Amino acid sequence: MNDWKNQTWFGRDVAAGTYLNTELEITESYSGRNITIPIRVIRGAEPGATLFVTGALHGDELNGTGAIRSLISDPQWGPARGNLIMIPVLNVLGFERHSRYLPDRRDLNRCFPGHAGGSMATRMARVIFDSIVSRCDYGIDLHTAAVRRTNYPNARADFNEPECLRLATAFGAGVILDNRGPKGSFRREATTAGCPTIVVEGGEVWKVEPSVLECMSRGIVNVLKELDMLDGDPEVPENQVKLRTTKWVRAERGGFMEMHVSPGSTVVAGQPLATNSSLIQEDHNRLEAPFDGIVIGMTTLPAVQPGEPVIHLGRLSSSKTVRRVRRQSQADDIQRTTQEHLSTNIQVTPPGESRS
Repeated sequence: MNDWKNQTWFGRDVAAGTYLNTELEITESYSGRNITIPIRVIRGAEPGATLFVTGALHGDELNGTGAIRSLISDPQWGPARGNLIMIPVLNVLGFERHSRYLPDRRDLNRCFPGHAGGSMATRMARVIFDSIVSRCDYGIDLHTAAVRRTNYPNARADFNEPECLRLATAFGAGVILDNRGPKGSFRREATTAGCPTIVVEGGEVWKVEPSVLECMSRGIVNVLKELDMLDGDPEVPENQVKLRTTKWVRAERGGFMEMHVSPGSTVVAGQPLATNSSLIQEDHNRLEAPFDGIVIGMTTLPAVQPGEPVIHLGRLSSSKTVRRVRRQSQADDIQRTTQEHLSTNIQVTPPGESRS
């Protein structure tokens, strides 16, 4: 590493207090042309931490891309101290195909830290790991739900890693899940390598949803403040809920679903979540909450088969906690607006009332 005033990033010299748009070569195409990842390097005038922020590690998950682009649209915006590495699209090959996966159907987010002599996916992962993760102190990896699902914005961190929990809390999504991540995932392997990294999930694939973008943008700025890369204190909701247990409530019967809750809804045990029936409104079957909780994800498909996941619930400790979480989410403008916006993508009806 060079001295603070003058550093080299991705083969280019970047002076303190400036920014640089550059690229990282990750592989080659069938025609032998270089495939690159566009990157903005923003350097503070004073020394500090180095943070990376990535979007579209799954190439169809674009809310993070929108948040990063929103922040870097102002060329004057950036940290006062430290280095900020902003990567709107990490999986460019998936992005160009509107796909979660690489062209060979491998999931890049299961291939880290990678291998220089392995498959295309593991070679790409190795380049990313060596060129970005190895030079950073912290990381934020922005995601959405998988295809045909939506997520209420939530941060995911290994609670056994104090620095990961610190980042997740500072991000201020309102909901934090205790989740280390699967073997080979970007955040798990980066954290193991000494670069504490969190994942933030929110919204749907193939979209940039304004309320989710706002939540993610605020969160990035909050983390910069927490790491003393920007002046000021993080703007976080009071008493964010920390979840250690989650469960997918699955369909018991096939049929057409009528939802009674939306992303971010709080529920008590036994509360109706959804009702499914035949296409001519026969054989109604109701799904109920198995415990007090909060809806952190759900299907966006109205038709289901037995066993398909419908509602992803995070367990809350009591009905008293349910009421507290409901009040707190409504008191935070971004959480309240996000709940309102995400609910418009799903038809929600009161139990026993059909609008079909």
